[in-house]
Amino acid sequence: MKQIGILYHPKLDKAPALANKLEKFLSNRGISTWLCSSWDEKKIEARVADSDLVLSIGGDGTILRVTRAVAPWSVPVLGVNLGTLGFITELNADEVLDKLPELLAGGGWIEERGMLEAELSPDKGEASALHALNDVIVARRGSVGLVRVETRIDGELLTTYRADGVIVATATGSTAYSLSAGGPILYPQSREILIQPICPHLSPKPALVLPPETVIELKLAANHEALLNLDGQVELALHDGDKVRVKLSRHTARFLRIRPKGYFYSSLEPMLRGKAV
Repeated sequence: MKQIGILYHPKLDKAPALANKLEKFLSNRGISTWLCSSWDEKKIEARVADSDLVLSIGGDGTILRVTRAVAPWSVPVLGVNLGTLGFITELNADEVLDKLPELLAGGGWIEERGMLEAELSPDKGEASALHALNDVIVARRGSVGLVRVETRIDGELLTTYRADGVIVATATGSTAYSLSAGGPILYPQSREILIQPICPHLSPKPALVLPPETVIELKLAANHEALLNLDGQVELALHDGDKVRVKLSRHTARFLRIRPKGYFYSSLEPMLRGKAV
C-alpha cells in the first residue's frame, strides 16, 4: 500500500489522538498518509481517489459517513471502533497497531456490501440522487399524526401505508432501525432490499424482502412535516406529493476484514445483546 487516508470523528476525544498515532505508525513504514475529519466530505473527495485504503476511526456512525463518502471510488474501509458496539467496524482501538502490519502485508479479505440509491423527486423541481449504506426512511417529523406512503414495486401498487414511516433497508441496515421495527436480519453480503413499515395502523405489518433489481417508489401524502432520512445522518424535508425512488446503488461498500469469513454469525448474539465484540 502506498497511500492511506485516516478519517476520524471530530467530536470524540480519543479519535484525533489515535489518528495521529496511526499516521506516525504508517509513516515510519514508508506509507503516505492524509488525515481528515469524517465530516469534511469535500476534503475526502479531493484526496480519496489516490488512496489504497481508508481507516475510519470512531464508531458505526463514523463508518456510515465514511463509506458514503468513499464508495464512488471503491476504496476499502477498515473500521476502528471507539464506540460501544461495532456491527460494521473491524478492530478495537487497543488492537489496531498489533493487527495492522498483517493487513499491510496483504492479509485479510474484502467484504462487499450493497448500498441504496435514493432519488428525491419533489412535486415541483428536479430530482436529486443520494446514497445510503443502512437505510432510506420516509417518516413523519415532530408530529403525532401518521403519514400515508403510497408504495409501488417496479411500477405496481403494493399498498398505501398509514404509519409513522417506511424503512427501505440493505442487509447492513437489517440490523439497525429496521430490526427495531420488527424486520428480519439478512446476511451482510446479501443484495436483497427490505421494506419495513414503522408502527403501521390498519396497514400490512410484515417486512418484505425484495430482489436486488427491484425499484421502489414511495409517494408521500401528509398535511404536516415529514422527512427523508438516510442512515440516520442525512435529513431532507418532504412535502405532500413528493416521491422517493429507491434502488440498489451501483456503488458497494468495501470493508477490509481480518476476522474469519463466518464472523457475522458468531458475533451476532453478543452484538444484539448490546455487548462490544
